Amino acid sequence: MSSPLVITAAICGGELTRDDTPHLPLTPEELATEATACAAAGAQVIHLHVRDAAGVPSQDPAIFDRTLRLIRERCDALVQFSTGGAVTATAEERLAPVLQVDPGPDFVTFSLGTMNFGRDVFYNAVPLMETFAKTFLVRGFKPEIEIFDAGMLDTLKRFIKKGLITLPAHVDFVLGVPGGMAASLRNLLFLVESLPDGCTWTVAGVGAAQLTLGAHGIALGGHVRVGLEDNIYFRKGELSQGSAPLVARMARIAHELDRPLATVQQTRQLLHLA
Repeated sequence: MSSPLVITAAICGGELTRDDTPHLPLTPEELATEATACAAAGAQVIHLHVRDAAGVPSQDPAIFDRTLRLIRERCDALVQFSTGGAVTATAEERLAPVLQVDPGPDFVTFSLGTMNFGRDVFYNAVPLMETFAKTFLVRGFKPEIEIFDAGMLDTLKRFIKKGLITLPAHVDFVLGVPGGMAASLRNLLFLVESLPDGCTWTVAGVGAAQLTLGAHGIALGGHVRVGLEDNIYFRKGELSQGSAPLVARMARIAHELDRPLATVQQTRQLLHLA
């Protein structure tokens, strides 16, 4: 029997606005409603960014806390806080929800490098990354490692040698961001084959690559991330009505490829959270 599949739903992100898509959830209530729909469609993990009352990306711990509580009241899914935030967020702002929300998320993201991110720069200098890594170790959070380019995989290996990241690690390959590694099967295969032994992986294709790389990820035995943060279209020219239809499509593909969907408890084990 094939290994169970974990689907992560990235329901909001830190860059989109309602001008991009009217289906973008913004308030804690809207985010919880969308998370519940995604869990019902087959997602086991909710990747969470939040917004303030004006719809602007926020790292306010109070908004994270409110949204987290609503999601946990309404559905059975693991919640993953983004520590990337928006590209304009400071290191202190990015860590604030991790340090101040109690009880906190099930796990967090951890980006391993500075890069051009569209027209912006996503800043992650080595001292900052070391601070993040030490914070996660002290707080007991197992991070999901966000890899946007091949050099970040080498940084992962250096951090493992330093004891800043423990094995086995779980990695999310985010491919197709302008400024990062292109979203191709060739690149995905290279990254997967370069992982340290015992590590697991998810693939998040940006834009149209969300569907193709998601299908490849399922076939290759990895896991997948979908949602409006990475892709607002269900098909060319047709906006997806939220992230749940994108989750449901991956669940259908998994069924056709004989990949059962993981339970939440299996997800904890598969992603090394248990």
